[in-house]
Amino acid sequence: MPGIVLIGAQWGDEGKGKATDLIGTKVDYVARFNGGNNAGHTVVVGDESYALHLLPSGIISPKTTPVIGNGVVVDPEVLFEEIDGLKSRGIDCSRLLVSESANVIAPYHRMIDKVTERFAGKKKIGTTGRGIGPAYADKINRIGIRVADLFSEEHLRDKVENALRQKNQMLVKLYNRRPVDVDATVEELLKLGERLKPYVANTSLVLNQALDDGKTVLFEGGQATMLDIDHGTYPFVTSSNPTAGGACTGTGVGPTKIDRVIGVSKAYVTRVGEGPFPTELFDEWGDWLRAQGHEYGVTTGRPRRCGWFDAVVNRYATQVNGLTDIVLTKLDVLTGLKEIPICVAYDVDGVRYDDMPADQVAFAAAKPIYETMPGWTEDIAQVHRFEDLPANCQAYVKRLEELSNCRISVIGTGPQRDHIIQIHSLID
Repeated sequence: MPGIVLIGAQWGDEGKGKATDLIGTKVDYVARFNGGNNAGHTVVVGDESYALHLLPSGIISPKTTPVIGNGVVVDPEVLFEEIDGLKSRGIDCSRLLVSESANVIAPYHRMIDKVTERFAGKKKIGTTGRGIGPAYADKINRIGIRVADLFSEEHLRDKVENALRQKNQMLVKLYNRRPVDVDATVEELLKLGERLKPYVANTSLVLNQALDDGKTVLFEGGQATMLDIDHGTYPFVTSSNPTAGGACTGTGVGPTKIDRVIGVSKAYVTRVGEGPFPTELFDEWGDWLRAQGHEYGVTTGRPRRCGWFDAVVNRYATQVNGLTDIVLTKLDVLTGLKEIPICVAYDVDGVRYDDMPADQVAFAAAKPIYETMPGWTEDIAQVHRFEDLPANCQAYVKRLEELSNCRISVIGTGPQRDHIIQIHSLID
């Protein structure tokens, strides 16, 4: 059975939760491999809607083991809030496994995130203020706190003192804030560690053994391709690798055990936060897409920036992730439009770019080159076969597939779990 990677092919919020849940009912493990509680996805089961942030979507499926991998930064407080919320709704969370090597978001990470973002003023990145970036920075600087460190007071104190030695100088002298108390921080983290301990495991070993035993593992990425720290619209990106390669480093599973890479794309595009966005709409059509698609962040509640489908971005996602399949979501949102523009290339100072410019200055200056497809008015939510879609709708999907250089295997036609059309199986 396969190892399957599922990632966002645009700027996030593509509907990965629904896609993961669709596949997750047929897999044994669902593993988050990057990001933290800055990610948000909604899973709809019947009349119930679940907003998840740190927990993998597989937590909703009773036969699936959800895993938080070593590439995730874990805020224990947020994790317990999610667990308690799901337990109150009858969801069993006892199957959850958390990597002992995952880095922990400490209270001072959240503080530094908010302070530095405010200090940046007009140069702000648009972070969620949840401490993600500072936690990853400590990880790279080799002063981070890992989950396993929470179980030894002596070891934890040494780590916290080392981390705060420089941070308190910065908070006091640069930002005019009070220093963070070492004792209080250690005490708080130790208490969180006591509750976290039953969930902690060597998840790399667990996942590799599962694959060796013929189990199916779904690797779930937070955020999306265009927010990747290496391959996204730097510096307006997240602090981890949401692209397919991050699945290996973020779980400790080798690339030879990955059989399929699935990208999730909306039938249009949205973005939250700062940074370039070539097809962004500032007129009534942007407002229309936001209203029709209910485009507000699951984690932050921020209104999302909206634009027409960007085929250059999707071709790029196919390239850097090695996509084998695309799940196209929210096709129903476009119902009622007379015409639907598709960005097929960019104009940068009079030069046509059919592929993603490597120069971020050029990308920031890119103007979309559109072609227009005829729209449709028929309700498609209850359609379950591709050939039963309106002819114009079929033509739109086929054109997106051609422009993306990757087959579209599943189409989302509405918010409910069964509002899908499956053209090709995602699990062979």
